[in-house]
Amino acid sequence: MKAIERYMRQLVGMVMLLCFAVPVIAQPKAVRPTTQRKDFYQLVKEANLNFTFPTGFREIKAVDNEDFSFDYAMEVPGKNFEMWLQVRSQKQNWISYEKASGDKRTELANPDSMYIYMSKATATALSGDNNYLVRNIPPDVLARYNADAGKSYLLNLLDLPTTKHYKYALIISLQKNHTGTLMAVYFTNDKDADF
Repeated sequence: MKAIERYMRQLVGMVMLLCFAVPVIAQPKAVRPTTQRKDFYQLVKEANLNFTFPTGFREIKAVDNEDFSFDYAMEVPGKNFEMWLQVRSQKQNWISYEKASGDKRTELANPDSMYIYMSKATATALSGDNNYLVRNIPPDVLARYNADAGKSYLLNLLDLPTTKHYKYALIISLQKNHTGTLMAVYFTNDKDADF
Protein backbone atom coordinates (compact mmCIF):
# COMPACT_ATOMS: atom_id res chain seq x y z
CA MET A 1 0.00 0.00 0.00
CA LYS A 2 2.87 2.39 0.87
CA ALA A 3 4.49 1.58 -2.45
CA ILE A 4 1.32 2.62 -4.27
CA GLU A 5 1.12 5.87 -2.25
CA ARG A 6 4.76 6.64 -2.99
CA TYR A 7 4.19 5.85 -6.67
CA MET A 8 1.09 8.13 -6.73
CA ARG A 9 3.06 10.98 -5.07
CA GLN A 10 5.83 10.57 -7.64
CA LEU A 11 3.28 10.51 -10.44
CA VAL A 12 1.52 13.63 -9.11
CA GLY A 13 4.91 15.30 -8.65
CA MET A 14 5.88 14.48 -12.24
CA VAL A 15 2.56 15.76 -13.58
CA MET A 16 2.96 19.03 -11.62
CA LEU A 17 6.54 19.38 -12.83
CA LEU A 18 5.42 18.87 -16.42
CA CYS A 19 2.56 21.36 -15.98
CA PHE A 20 5.07 24.04 -15.01
CA ALA A 21 8.04 23.01 -17.14
CA VAL A 22 6.37 22.40 -20.52
CA PRO A 23 5.00 25.96 -20.90
CA VAL A 24 8.43 27.36 -20.09
CA ILE A 25 10.17 25.05 -22.56
CA ALA A 26 7.51 25.60 -25.24
CA GLN A 27 7.86 29.38 -25.25
CA PRO A 28 9.11 30.70 -28.57
CA LYS A 29 12.76 31.57 -28.48
CA ALA A 30 13.51 35.26 -28.70
CA VAL A 31 14.81 36.20 -32.12
CA ARG A 32 18.10 38.01 -31.87
CA PRO A 33 17.87 41.15 -33.95
CA THR A 34 20.31 41.23 -36.85
CA THR A 35 22.57 44.18 -37.57
CA GLN A 36 20.42 44.92 -40.63
CA ARG A 37 17.27 45.03 -38.48
CA LYS A 38 18.92 47.21 -35.81
CA ASP A 39 20.14 49.66 -38.46
CA PHE A 40 16.71 49.69 -40.08
CA TYR A 41 14.94 50.41 -36.79
CA GLN A 42 17.39 53.27 -36.20
CA LEU A 43 16.49 54.76 -39.59
CA VAL A 44 12.79 54.32 -38.80
CA LYS A 45 13.30 56.15 -35.50
CA GLU A 46 15.23 59.00 -37.17
CA ALA A 47 12.43 59.41 -39.72
CA ASN A 48 9.87 59.48 -36.87
CA LEU A 49 8.10 56.37 -38.19
CA ASN A 50 6.82 53.16 -36.63
CA PHE A 51 7.37 49.69 -38.07
CA THR A 52 5.90 46.40 -36.92
CA PHE A 53 7.48 43.29 -38.40
CA PRO A 54 4.64 41.45 -40.20
CA THR A 55 3.85 37.87 -39.25
CA GLY A 56 4.65 35.22 -41.80
CA PHE A 57 7.63 37.13 -43.19
CA ARG A 58 11.32 36.29 -42.89
CA GLU A 59 14.18 38.76 -43.06
CA ILE A 60 16.49 38.54 -46.08
CA LYS A 61 19.53 40.55 -47.07
CA ALA A 62 18.62 43.96 -48.47
CA VAL A 63 19.91 44.93 -51.90
CA ASP A 64 22.50 47.68 -51.69
CA ASN A 65 24.55 48.13 -54.85
CA GLU A 66 25.22 50.79 -57.51
CA ASP A 67 21.72 50.30 -58.98
CA PHE A 68 19.52 49.90 -55.90
CA SER A 69 19.98 50.96 -52.30
CA PHE A 70 17.49 49.55 -49.79
CA ASP A 71 17.65 49.40 -46.02
CA TYR A 72 15.66 46.28 -45.25
CA ALA A 73 14.15 43.31 -47.08
CA MET A 74 11.90 40.38 -46.25
CA GLU A 75 10.03 37.58 -47.95
CA VAL A 76 7.14 35.25 -47.38
CA PRO A 77 8.83 31.83 -47.49
CA GLY A 78 7.53 29.58 -50.26
CA LYS A 79 5.14 32.20 -51.67
CA ASN A 80 7.24 34.00 -54.35
CA PHE A 81 6.66 37.32 -52.60
CA GLU A 82 9.33 39.75 -51.44
CA MET A 83 9.44 43.28 -50.05
CA TRP A 84 12.26 45.87 -50.02
CA LEU A 85 12.09 48.95 -47.79
CA GLN A 86 13.87 52.28 -47.92
CA VAL A 87 13.52 54.93 -45.22
CA ARG A 88 14.90 58.46 -45.39
CA SER A 89 14.71 61.18 -42.77
CA GLN A 90 14.10 64.62 -44.26
CA LYS A 91 14.93 66.62 -41.13
CA GLN A 92 18.50 67.53 -42.16
CA ASN A 93 17.38 68.21 -45.72
CA TRP A 94 14.79 70.66 -44.39
CA ILE A 95 17.40 72.51 -42.35
CA SER A 96 19.59 72.85 -45.47
CA TYR A 97 16.61 73.81 -47.62
CA GLU A 98 15.50 76.56 -45.23
CA LYS A 99 19.05 77.95 -44.99
CA ALA A 100 19.39 77.97 -48.78
CA SER A 101 15.97 79.55 -49.39
CA GLY A 102 17.36 83.00 -48.54
CA ASP A 103 20.36 82.57 -50.83
CA LYS A 104 19.52 83.43 -54.47
CA ARG A 105 22.67 81.63 -55.70
CA THR A 106 21.67 78.25 -54.24
CA GLU A 107 18.63 76.38 -55.47
CA LEU A 108 17.62 73.15 -53.75
CA ALA A 109 14.68 70.87 -54.46
CA ASN A 110 11.93 70.89 -51.87
CA PRO A 111 12.66 67.87 -49.61
CA ASP A 112 8.94 67.09 -49.37
CA SER A 113 8.88 66.30 -53.09
CA MET A 114 11.91 63.99 -52.98
CA TYR A 115 9.68 60.92 -52.56
CA ILE A 116 8.40 61.47 -56.13
CA TYR A 117 11.89 61.55 -57.65
CA MET A 118 13.10 58.60 -55.57
CA SER A 119 10.16 56.38 -56.50
CA LYS A 120 10.22 57.40 -60.20
CA ALA A 121 13.92 56.60 -60.41
CA THR A 122 13.35 53.21 -58.77
CA ALA A 123 10.39 52.43 -61.05
CA THR A 124 12.40 53.32 -64.15
CA ALA A 125 15.42 51.27 -63.01
CA LEU A 126 13.24 48.23 -62.28
CA SER A 127 11.11 48.41 -65.45
CA GLY A 128 13.65 49.76 -67.91
CA ASP A 129 11.25 52.43 -69.17
CA ASN A 130 8.55 54.87 -68.09
CA ASN A 131 5.70 52.56 -69.08
CA TYR A 132 4.15 51.94 -65.67
CA LEU A 133 0.90 52.82 -63.95
CA VAL A 134 1.14 55.68 -61.43
CA ARG A 135 -1.60 56.62 -58.97
CA ASN A 136 -1.86 59.12 -56.13
CA ILE A 137 -2.61 57.43 -52.84
CA PRO A 138 -6.11 58.45 -51.69
CA PRO A 139 -6.42 60.84 -48.73
CA ASP A 140 -8.15 58.26 -46.49
CA VAL A 141 -5.23 55.84 -46.96
CA LEU A 142 -2.70 58.62 -46.34
CA ALA A 143 -4.55 59.51 -43.13
CA ARG A 144 -4.46 55.88 -41.98
CA TYR A 145 -0.67 55.92 -42.25
CA ASN A 146 -0.26 59.50 -41.00
CA ALA A 147 1.26 60.53 -44.33
CA ASP A 148 0.85 63.82 -46.17
CA ALA A 149 1.46 62.57 -49.72
CA GLY A 150 2.08 59.36 -51.57
CA LYS A 151 2.09 57.54 -54.88
CA SER A 152 1.88 53.95 -56.06
CA TYR A 153 3.56 52.50 -59.14
CA LEU A 154 2.58 49.20 -60.75
CA LEU A 155 5.16 47.90 -63.19
CA ASN A 156 6.39 44.99 -65.24
CA LEU A 157 9.97 44.20 -64.29
CA LEU A 158 13.08 43.73 -66.36
CA ASP A 159 14.37 40.18 -66.09
CA LEU A 160 17.18 40.87 -63.59
CA PRO A 161 19.16 38.60 -61.26
CA THR A 162 18.99 41.36 -58.62
CA THR A 163 15.19 41.08 -58.51
CA LYS A 164 15.38 37.27 -58.64
CA HIS A 165 13.59 37.36 -62.01
CA TYR A 166 10.28 38.44 -60.49
CA LYS A 167 7.77 39.63 -63.13
CA TYR A 168 5.86 42.41 -61.35
CA ALA A 169 6.42 45.08 -58.72
CA LEU A 170 4.28 47.50 -56.78
CA ILE A 171 6.03 50.54 -55.34
CA ILE A 172 4.38 52.45 -52.51
CA SER A 173 6.02 55.75 -51.63
CA LEU A 174 4.78 57.77 -48.65
CA GLN A 175 5.88 61.20 -47.45
CA LYS A 176 5.40 62.89 -44.07
CA ASN A 177 6.17 66.57 -44.67
CA HIS A 178 9.32 67.91 -43.02
CA THR A 179 9.88 64.47 -41.46
CA GLY A 180 10.61 61.50 -43.69
CA THR A 181 9.96 59.25 -46.66
CA LEU A 182 9.17 55.54 -46.84
CA MET A 183 9.37 53.54 -50.04
CA ALA A 184 8.25 49.90 -50.15
CA VAL A 185 8.70 47.71 -53.22
CA TYR A 186 6.68 44.50 -53.39
CA PHE A 187 7.73 41.77 -55.84
CA THR A 188 5.66 38.87 -57.17
CA ASN A 189 5.19 36.62 -60.19
CA ASP A 190 1.39 36.67 -59.94
CA LYS A 191 -0.53 39.88 -60.56
CA ASP A 192 -3.75 38.66 -58.95
CA ALA A 193 -6.11 40.01 -56.29
CA ASP A 194 -3.82 38.86 -53.45
CA PHE A 195 -1.03 41.05 -54.82
